[in-house]
Amino acid sequence: MIAAGAAMLSAGLLTGCINVTAPDEPIVIELNINIRQEVIYRLAEDAANTIDENADIF
Repeated sequence: MIAAGAAMLSAGLLTGCINVTAPDEPIVIELNINIRQEVIYRLAEDAANTIDENADIF
């Protein structure tokens, strides 16, 4: 019983302290590439539809 208590006490003393702090600056995640690709794809599809619908003016 005493050995178990000593083991628990020594395990508690060996564990470290972990500090988690928030950064001073905001975290920035850049998603510009994916959004730009989606917009270009949509514009290309819309342009193709416009050309198909108005083939006589092109």
